Amino acid sequence: MPSGGRPTVRSRRLGSALRRFREGLRLDLKDAAEAVGCSASKISRLESGQSAARVGDVRILLDLYQVEDAERRAQLEHLARQSNKRGWWVDYQTTITSEFADFVTLEEDASLIRTWQNVFVPGILQTPAYTRALIEAGPLVVPEEHIEEIVKIRQERRRAIEETGALFAAVIWEPALTSPMPDRSAHREQLEQIIRIAQQKNTTIQVLPQSDWGAARIAGHFVTFSFGNESAPEVVAIDSLNNTVIIEDADELANYAYVFDALRSAALNPGDSLTFLQRAISKISKEEEEE
Repeated sequence: MPSGGRPTVRSRRLGSALRRFREGLRLDLKDAAEAVGCSASKISRLESGQSAARVGDVRILLDLYQVEDAERRAQLEHLARQSNKRGWWVDYQTTITSEFADFVTLEEDASLIRTWQNVFVPGILQTPAYTRALIEAGPLVVPEEHIEEIVKIRQERRRAIEETGALFAAVIWEPALTSPMPDRSAHREQLEQIIRIAQQKNTTIQVLPQSDWGAARIAGHFVTFSFGNESAPEVVAIDSLNNTVIIEDADELANYAYVFDALRSAALNPGDSLTFLQRAISKISKEEEEE
Protein backbone atom coordinates (compact mmCIF):
# COMPACT_ATOMS: atom_id res chain seq x y z
CA MET A 1 0.00 0.00 0.00
CA PRO A 2 1.26 3.53 -0.68
CA SER A 3 3.04 5.18 2.23
CA GLY A 4 0.86 6.60 4.95
CA GLY A 5 -1.77 3.85 4.53
CA ARG A 6 -3.72 5.88 1.95
CA PRO A 7 -3.61 6.26 -1.82
CA THR A 8 -1.13 8.91 -2.89
CA VAL A 9 -2.03 11.30 -5.66
CA ARG A 10 0.62 9.63 -7.83
CA SER A 11 -0.74 6.12 -7.23
CA ARG A 12 -4.27 7.36 -8.00
CA ARG A 13 -3.16 9.01 -11.23
CA LEU A 14 -1.36 5.85 -12.33
CA GLY A 15 -4.26 3.58 -11.43
CA SER A 16 -6.79 5.82 -13.13
CA ALA A 17 -4.76 5.86 -16.36
CA LEU A 18 -4.38 2.08 -16.38
CA ARG A 19 -8.11 1.63 -15.78
CA ARG A 20 -8.97 3.94 -18.69
CA PHE A 21 -6.66 2.00 -21.02
CA ARG A 22 -8.16 -1.33 -19.93
CA GLU A 23 -11.74 -0.15 -20.30
CA GLY A 24 -10.92 1.41 -23.68
CA LEU A 25 -10.13 -2.08 -25.00
CA ARG A 26 -13.11 -3.57 -23.12
CA LEU A 27 -10.88 -5.88 -21.13
CA ASP A 28 -11.91 -6.96 -17.65
CA LEU A 29 -9.90 -7.26 -14.46
CA LYS A 30 -9.36 -10.96 -15.07
CA ASP A 31 -7.67 -10.28 -18.43
CA ALA A 32 -5.24 -7.86 -16.77
CA ALA A 33 -4.63 -10.21 -13.87
CA GLU A 34 -3.77 -13.12 -16.18
CA ALA A 35 -1.23 -10.98 -18.04
CA VAL A 36 0.52 -9.92 -14.84
CA GLY A 37 0.10 -13.25 -13.07
CA CYS A 38 -1.82 -11.99 -10.07
CA SER A 39 -5.37 -11.83 -8.74
CA ALA A 40 -8.12 -9.61 -10.13
CA SER A 41 -8.40 -8.00 -6.70
CA LYS A 42 -4.78 -6.87 -6.93
CA ILE A 43 -5.47 -5.18 -10.28
CA SER A 44 -8.51 -3.53 -8.71
CA ARG A 45 -6.39 -2.20 -5.83
CA LEU A 46 -3.76 -0.99 -8.28
CA GLU A 47 -6.37 0.89 -10.33
CA SER A 48 -7.81 2.55 -7.23
CA GLY A 49 -4.35 3.59 -6.05
CA GLN A 50 -4.63 1.43 -2.95
CA SER A 51 -1.73 -0.80 -3.99
CA ALA A 52 1.73 0.25 -5.13
CA ALA A 53 2.58 -0.81 -8.68
CA ARG A 54 5.82 -2.43 -9.77
CA VAL A 55 7.39 -0.95 -12.90
CA GLY A 56 7.55 -4.41 -14.51
CA ASP A 57 3.81 -4.94 -13.96
CA VAL A 58 3.05 -1.53 -15.43
CA ARG A 59 5.05 -2.39 -18.56
CA ILE A 60 3.16 -5.68 -18.97
CA LEU A 61 -0.18 -3.88 -18.66
CA LEU A 62 0.82 -1.13 -21.09
CA ASP A 63 1.80 -3.80 -23.62
CA LEU A 64 -1.53 -5.53 -23.07
CA TYR A 65 -3.37 -2.22 -23.50
CA GLN A 66 -1.43 -1.48 -26.72
CA VAL A 67 -0.01 1.80 -25.38
CA GLU A 68 2.78 2.61 -27.82
CA ASP A 69 3.42 6.29 -27.06
CA ALA A 70 6.95 6.27 -25.60
CA GLU A 71 6.51 9.44 -23.57
CA ARG A 72 3.22 8.31 -22.07
CA ARG A 73 4.76 4.97 -21.13
CA ALA A 74 7.75 6.71 -19.54
CA GLN A 75 5.44 9.02 -17.60
CA LEU A 76 3.43 6.14 -16.13
CA GLU A 77 6.55 4.13 -15.30
CA HIS A 78 7.87 7.22 -13.52
CA LEU A 79 4.67 7.39 -11.47
CA ALA A 80 5.17 3.76 -10.45
CA ARG A 81 8.71 4.50 -9.29
CA GLN A 82 7.76 7.70 -7.49
CA SER A 83 4.43 6.70 -5.94
CA ASN A 84 5.93 6.19 -2.48
CA LYS A 85 8.72 8.75 -2.71
CA ARG A 86 8.90 11.15 0.22
CA GLY A 87 9.26 14.75 -0.95
CA TRP A 88 10.90 17.74 0.73
CA TRP A 89 7.59 18.55 2.40
CA VAL A 90 7.87 15.63 4.82
CA ASP A 91 10.03 17.94 6.94
CA TYR A 92 6.87 19.96 7.61
CA GLN A 93 4.46 17.20 8.64
CA THR A 94 3.13 19.22 11.59
CA THR A 95 2.09 21.98 9.18
CA ILE A 96 1.15 20.19 5.94
CA THR A 97 -1.96 18.01 5.82
CA SER A 98 -1.95 14.85 3.71
CA GLU A 99 -4.30 16.57 1.23
CA PHE A 100 -1.97 19.55 0.88
CA ALA A 101 0.94 17.15 0.43
CA ASP A 102 -0.99 15.82 -2.58
CA PHE A 103 -1.28 19.40 -3.86
CA VAL A 104 2.46 20.00 -3.56
CA THR A 105 3.15 16.66 -5.26
CA LEU A 106 1.00 17.77 -8.19
CA GLU A 107 2.99 21.01 -8.45
CA GLU A 108 6.22 19.01 -8.47
CA ASP A 109 5.01 16.64 -11.21
CA ALA A 110 3.09 19.02 -13.46
CA SER A 111 4.28 20.21 -16.85
CA LEU A 112 1.59 22.94 -16.90
CA ILE A 113 0.01 24.71 -13.92
CA ARG A 114 -2.90 27.10 -14.45
CA THR A 115 -4.44 29.08 -11.62
CA TRP A 116 -7.27 31.54 -11.13
CA GLN A 117 -7.22 33.67 -7.99
CA ASN A 118 -9.79 36.30 -7.11
CA VAL A 119 -8.85 37.02 -3.50
CA PHE A 120 -5.12 36.53 -2.87
CA VAL A 121 -1.87 36.44 -4.77
CA PRO A 122 -1.36 32.75 -5.72
CA GLY A 123 0.70 30.99 -3.05
CA ILE A 124 3.42 29.98 -5.48
CA LEU A 125 4.05 33.70 -6.23
CA GLN A 126 3.94 35.04 -2.67
CA THR A 127 6.84 36.80 -0.94
CA PRO A 128 7.61 35.94 2.70
CA ALA A 129 6.30 39.32 3.87
CA TYR A 130 3.02 38.87 1.99
CA THR A 131 2.51 35.36 3.41
CA ARG A 132 3.16 36.58 6.96
CA ALA A 133 0.77 39.49 6.50
CA LEU A 134 -1.98 37.13 5.33
CA ILE A 135 -1.54 34.80 8.29
CA GLU A 136 -1.33 37.59 10.85
CA ALA A 137 -4.45 39.26 9.46
CA GLY A 138 -6.46 36.03 9.69
CA PRO A 139 -8.82 35.09 12.51
CA LEU A 140 -6.79 32.05 13.61
CA VAL A 141 -3.96 32.30 16.11
CA VAL A 142 -0.98 30.58 14.51
CA PRO A 143 2.17 29.85 16.57
CA GLU A 144 5.22 31.74 15.35
CA GLU A 145 7.08 28.52 14.49
CA HIS A 146 4.18 27.42 12.28
CA ILE A 147 4.12 30.81 10.55
CA GLU A 148 7.78 30.40 9.66
CA GLU A 149 7.16 26.89 8.34
CA ILE A 150 4.27 28.09 6.16
CA VAL A 151 6.49 30.87 4.79
CA LYS A 152 9.28 28.37 3.99
CA ILE A 153 6.84 25.97 2.34
CA ARG A 154 5.50 28.64 -0.02
CA GLN A 155 9.02 29.68 -0.99
CA GLU A 156 10.00 26.05 -1.62
CA ARG A 157 6.95 25.55 -3.81
CA ARG A 158 8.17 28.14 -6.28
CA ARG A 159 10.86 25.69 -7.39
CA ALA A 160 8.11 23.99 -9.39
CA ILE A 161 8.22 26.84 -11.90
CA GLU A 162 11.70 28.29 -11.36
CA GLU A 163 13.76 25.10 -11.51
CA THR A 164 11.77 22.35 -13.24
CA GLY A 165 10.73 24.47 -16.21
CA ALA A 166 7.03 23.72 -15.79
CA LEU A 167 4.76 26.16 -17.62
CA PHE A 168 2.77 28.43 -15.30
CA ALA A 169 -0.22 30.58 -16.22
CA ALA A 170 -2.15 32.72 -13.75
CA VAL A 171 -5.17 34.98 -14.03
CA ILE A 172 -5.53 37.24 -11.00
CA TRP A 173 -8.42 39.60 -10.30
CA GLU A 174 -7.33 43.21 -9.84
CA PRO A 175 -8.51 43.61 -6.20
CA ALA A 176 -6.26 40.72 -5.15
CA LEU A 177 -3.32 42.80 -6.38
CA THR A 178 -4.29 46.36 -5.50
CA SER A 179 -6.27 46.17 -2.25
CA PRO A 180 -4.21 48.14 0.31
CA MET A 181 -1.99 46.13 2.63
CA PRO A 182 -1.01 47.19 6.16
CA ASP A 183 2.60 47.51 4.95
CA ARG A 184 3.08 49.40 1.69
CA SER A 185 6.67 48.20 1.42
CA ALA A 186 5.54 44.56 1.56
CA HIS A 187 2.83 45.33 -1.01
CA ARG A 188 5.30 46.91 -3.41
CA GLU A 189 7.77 44.04 -2.94
CA GLN A 190 5.03 41.53 -3.76
CA LEU A 191 4.07 43.25 -6.99
CA GLU A 192 7.74 43.54 -7.97
CA GLN A 193 8.17 39.81 -7.46
CA ILE A 194 5.16 39.07 -9.67
CA ILE A 195 6.70 41.21 -12.42
CA ARG A 196 10.02 39.38 -12.08
CA ILE A 197 8.36 35.97 -12.33
CA ALA A 198 6.10 37.11 -15.16
CA GLN A 199 9.17 37.86 -17.27
CA GLN A 200 10.32 34.23 -17.18
CA LYS A 201 9.84 32.40 -20.47
CA ASN A 202 7.74 29.65 -18.89
CA THR A 203 5.37 32.01 -17.08
CA THR A 204 2.29 33.96 -18.15
CA ILE A 205 0.49 36.27 -15.73
CA GLN A 206 -2.67 38.18 -16.62
CA VAL A 207 -4.71 40.66 -14.63
CA LEU A 208 -8.50 40.57 -14.81
CA PRO A 209 -9.74 44.18 -14.44
CA GLN A 210 -11.89 44.94 -11.42
CA SER A 211 -14.62 46.22 -13.72
CA ASP A 212 -15.12 42.76 -15.24
CA TRP A 213 -17.44 41.75 -12.43
CA GLY A 214 -19.18 38.99 -14.35
CA ALA A 215 -16.04 37.11 -15.38
CA ALA A 216 -14.61 37.36 -11.86
CA ARG A 217 -17.60 35.45 -10.54
CA ILE A 218 -17.59 32.58 -12.99
CA ALA A 219 -15.88 30.46 -10.36
CA GLY A 220 -14.00 30.63 -7.09
CA HIS A 221 -10.24 30.19 -7.07
CA PHE A 222 -8.76 26.94 -8.40
CA VAL A 223 -5.59 25.39 -9.81
CA THR A 224 -5.40 22.93 -12.71
CA PHE A 225 -2.53 20.55 -13.42
CA SER A 226 -1.48 18.96 -16.71
CA PHE A 227 1.29 16.40 -17.22
CA GLY A 228 3.62 15.40 -20.03
CA ASN A 229 2.61 16.67 -23.47
CA GLU A 230 -1.06 16.87 -22.50
CA SER A 231 -2.43 20.42 -22.23
CA ALA A 232 -5.83 19.32 -20.94
CA PRO A 233 -6.06 19.36 -17.13
CA GLU A 234 -5.83 15.98 -15.44
CA VAL A 235 -6.41 17.27 -11.91
CA VAL A 236 -8.02 20.34 -10.32
CA ALA A 237 -7.29 21.48 -6.76
CA ILE A 238 -9.32 23.87 -4.62
CA ASP A 239 -8.22 25.17 -1.23
CA SER A 240 -10.71 25.46 1.62
CA LEU A 241 -10.01 26.89 5.08
CA ASN A 242 -8.54 23.68 6.47
CA ASN A 243 -8.31 21.35 3.51
CA THR A 244 -7.48 20.89 -0.17
CA VAL A 245 -10.07 19.31 -2.44
CA ILE A 246 -8.68 17.27 -5.35
CA ILE A 247 -10.98 16.82 -8.39
CA GLU A 248 -10.29 14.13 -10.98
CA ASP A 249 -13.71 13.65 -12.63
CA ALA A 250 -13.39 14.09 -16.41
CA ASP A 251 -16.55 16.20 -16.83
CA GLU A 252 -15.58 18.56 -14.02
CA LEU A 253 -12.07 18.88 -15.42
CA ALA A 254 -13.51 19.93 -18.78
CA ASN A 255 -15.64 22.60 -17.08
CA TYR A 256 -12.66 24.08 -15.27
CA ALA A 257 -10.63 24.12 -18.49
CA TYR A 258 -13.45 26.05 -20.16
CA VAL A 259 -13.69 28.51 -17.26
CA PHE A 260 -9.95 29.20 -17.27
CA ASP A 261 -9.99 29.88 -21.01
CA ALA A 262 -12.91 32.30 -20.50
CA LEU A 263 -11.04 34.11 -17.71
CA ARG A 264 -7.88 34.31 -19.79
CA SER A 265 -9.83 35.79 -22.71
CA ALA A 266 -11.46 38.41 -20.44
CA ALA A 267 -8.18 39.41 -18.76
CA LEU A 268 -5.59 41.93 -19.96
CA ASN A 269 -2.98 40.41 -22.21
CA PRO A 270 0.39 39.64 -20.58
CA GLY A 271 2.05 42.84 -21.83
CA ASP A 272 -0.77 45.10 -20.62
CA SER A 273 -0.82 43.17 -17.33
CA LEU A 274 2.85 44.03 -16.76
CA THR A 275 2.10 47.68 -17.47
CA PHE A 276 -0.79 47.53 -15.00
CA LEU A 277 1.48 46.09 -12.29
CA GLN A 278 4.17 48.72 -12.91
CA ARG A 279 1.61 51.49 -12.56
CA ALA A 280 0.32 49.93 -9.34
CA ILE A 281 3.86 49.94 -7.96
CA SER A 282 4.31 53.58 -8.94
CA LYS A 283 1.10 54.46 -7.11
CA ILE A 284 2.28 52.71 -3.94
CA SER A 285 5.66 54.48 -4.12
CA LYS A 286 3.95 57.84 -4.54
CA GLU A 287 1.75 57.17 -1.51
CA GLU A 288 4.87 56.32 0.53
CA GLU A 289 6.51 59.60 -0.49
CA GLU A 290 3.40 61.56 0.55
CA GLU A 291 3.33 60.08 4.05
